[in-house]
Amino acid sequence: MRHAYSVETVRAAEKALMGRLPEGTLMKRAAAGLAVACGDLLRRNGRVYGSRVLLLVGSGDNGGDTLYAGARLARRGAGVRAVLTAPEKVHRAGLAALLAAGGQVLDGADAGALGPVDLVVDGITGIGGRGGLRPGAADLVRAVTRGHAPVLSVDLPSGVEADTGQVLGAAVRADATVTFGAYKPGLLVDPAAGHAGALRLVDIGLGPELPARPDLEALQYADVAALLPVPDAESDKYRRGVVGVAAGSERYPGAAVLAVAGALHGGAGAVRYAGPGADAVIARFPEVLVHPGPPSKAGRVQAWVVGPGLGDSPSAAGAVADVLAADVPVLVDADGLRLMDAGAVRARTAPTVLTPHAGEAAALLGVPREEIEAGRLAAVRELAARYEATVLLKGSTTLVAEAGDAPVRINPTGTSWLATAGSGDVLSGLTGSLLAAGLGPRDAASVGAYLHGLAARRASDGAPVAAQDVADAVPAAWRDVRA
Repeated sequence: MRHAYSVETVRAAEKALMGRLPEGTLMKRAAAGLAVACGDLLRRNGRVYGSRVLLLVGSGDNGGDTLYAGARLARRGAGVRAVLTAPEKVHRAGLAALLAAGGQVLDGADAGALGPVDLVVDGITGIGGRGGLRPGAADLVRAVTRGHAPVLSVDLPSGVEADTGQVLGAAVRADATVTFGAYKPGLLVDPAAGHAGALRLVDIGLGPELPARPDLEALQYADVAALLPVPDAESDKYRRGVVGVAAGSERYPGAAVLAVAGALHGGAGAVRYAGPGADAVIARFPEVLVHPGPPSKAGRVQAWVVGPGLGDSPSAAGAVADVLAADVPVLVDADGLRLMDAGAVRARTAPTVLTPHAGEAAALLGVPREEIEAGRLAAVRELAARYEATVLLKGSTTLVAEAGDAPVRINPTGTSWLATAGSGDVLSGLTGSLLAAGLGPRDAASVGAYLHGLAARRASDGAPVAAQDVADAVPAAWRDVRA
């Protein structure tokens, strides 16, 4: 599992570790890892010896890491030149090391006329940077990144917010980022994550100094495999979990079909459908148990999914209220988010999962959509606290948060091909099946998002994909994880 920690936590860990090590040890460790990563990038397109490397060097330790790494590259035969964005605050020992290794310092005004380079290393600002790049630094970045040279950022792309993932001004857009000691939230949460490129973590020995509970975490294959509910020899359809689906309408019967598809392919032992889309559901999935409604009359279930394609009729509102009154886990999506009563959600004793996209989250919080998209981490935490529920905020990086102090989870399998009509309905059914199988709401939402993204990647293979294709690929994604 990938863990991310706040700037304050990382700095406290660094301070504790530095107190027991000779001065400069952590910087040397960071610089060594950074130089290796630079060398790997250079070798992809040629070799280190004779390559041309441009360092963009800011003040403080981040600039020091960059200068020491540049010195290592220069000793391996690279032509290394540095532009100092704050000469009066440059890390003096790092600069001396670069110059002693044969590196050069350029005036910033000459950087745009350097000619081709093989690698640009962004060491302008560190994890303490705030508010985007200053105008002079932004101009410099634009001038030196006009070509096709890869850009590698040191610790995080300069100009992004380390703790929140926000981008509040001009920022570097890197091809790769080397970070030290621990991941920072901004490397995993959009929009900042979209600036980071491929991530590489360099171990500098912080592990024992970091708290057991991170601020964010991202499940990996092994974590998901350990959580997947797998039937045993004594399982039957009821023990595997029966999920109820209250979705669809005369206008949107396809939403019912897609939510049911997600539930069936997600491993549910049985699916009960309650609503006006029974004919469409049975035509596609004859194994589904159907009922015209209300949901409470459909039969026993271990979890409910309500909302996709319900519309805004009185019967739709009644279905949402009916499901929220059930004493089983409930997932609310789409129209259900608009129709639900916030007090009824907070009053529930069984788990509740809300799955809004940015527009729905904005409506629930009463803020502009742009505010949600710019500050996704703050939004998902606020939603979870306000509604006392587990919240899966869909988007370029899907986030899962629950009320309390548990780490927010980030889904690493998302793909832009999921931006297609009906894919959210599939996710709802899939996650509902995991709730019915007995996973807790945070685990069900996290595993559901992971499998959903994996299925979309498998189904699309770089080409357009439809929601039903994603649903059909879920079993293959499940097999991939278990393998």
